[in-house]
Amino acid sequence: MTVSPKKTSLTVLQLLPALHAGGVERGTLEISRFLVKNNHQSLVMSAGGRMVDQLLAEGGLHYDWPVGKKSLFSLRWIPLLRRFFIEHQVDIIHVRSRVPAWLAWLAWRSMNPATRPRFVTTAHGLYSVSQWSAIMTRGERVIAVSNTVSDYLRANYQFDANKIRVIHRGVDPDEFPYGYQPGQQWLQHWYEQYPVLQGKSVLVLPARLTRWKGQLIFVRLIDQLRQRGLDVYGLIVGEADARKKHYEREVRSLINALRLHRHIVLAGHRSDLRNVLSVSTVVLSLSSQPEAFGRTIPEALSLGKPAAGFAHGGVGEVLQQWYPAGKVTPNDENHLLEVVTQLLRSPPPVPQQPEFTLQHMQQATLDVYRELVP
Repeated sequence: MTVSPKKTSLTVLQLLPALHAGGVERGTLEISRFLVKNNHQSLVMSAGGRMVDQLLAEGGLHYDWPVGKKSLFSLRWIPLLRRFFIEHQVDIIHVRSRVPAWLAWLAWRSMNPATRPRFVTTAHGLYSVSQWSAIMTRGERVIAVSNTVSDYLRANYQFDANKIRVIHRGVDPDEFPYGYQPGQQWLQHWYEQYPVLQGKSVLVLPARLTRWKGQLIFVRLIDQLRQRGLDVYGLIVGEADARKKHYEREVRSLINALRLHRHIVLAGHRSDLRNVLSVSTVVLSLSSQPEAFGRTIPEALSLGKPAAGFAHGGVGEVLQQWYPAGKVTPNDENHLLEVVTQLLRSPPPVPQQPEFTLQHMQQATLDVYRELVP
């Protein structure tokens, strides 16, 4: 029996709609960076975006193909993708979104099974149940970003569940170091911008402004805490897109109705979230629907900041393993009030947790590739 020699260097192609911002995009760059660091070739295909420069600076290669466009015209990319896979000697095709997954799979399935690349999908979300979404279960390995996603796929699709590999998203402890404090210049500018927050207990909800992310619940929580005599201030970090401006007005209207306009700050989008989290007292996640993973809670905990959230989805998994004191019964505002009150009065120390690190996520993903190309 002849044993194939181990392939020392892999060529991995990741496909996604664009590289603007977001968890899928960050995960793509994190894997690309790790591949390059370990002497593999990292190719990324997307319609481009603001993160391309970082990808290139970190040693990845980018191919500007609009493989995320939901249009019949996108079918023209199928023969071109097949040629690309061959010409670039791709070992692993890793798709992270449904349109690129369909295009890549249609190109891949017509190739010789003995010589074609291996096909990997990552399910980043709880997709609507349909034949369209079922493409994310057709990988030879299916990476789920949490047990919640894995359970959802198993419950809603007929496929070989032995292909699933759960790999939680990870936080880089170098980017979010335990006990981190911002520099004096940033602090001065922050408190010049928001002087009402200086020296106060600040609860922060980092999430884009959309109803299911819980900003209205957050406003009511601040009101209830203050009625208990706790001198807390609220900070909402995130912006509403053009279609959600009516919701932003609703949030502001509730703040004014409860006379909290001096006690709650809407900071909009911030690119310095690490610093913002580090000067907060408690970080919250109040999504009414389960998050596939949710990075904000592990980022806060990595900094050593107490965190609380509705304990479902990926947020519930992180809190269960890392900081159970922050678990809140989903959508139970009374329980939320009790948990946050306790964290403000006597927060348990936040331990350091190696399972949810970026390095763990990167190595586990490479291990999946190596299952297919040993």
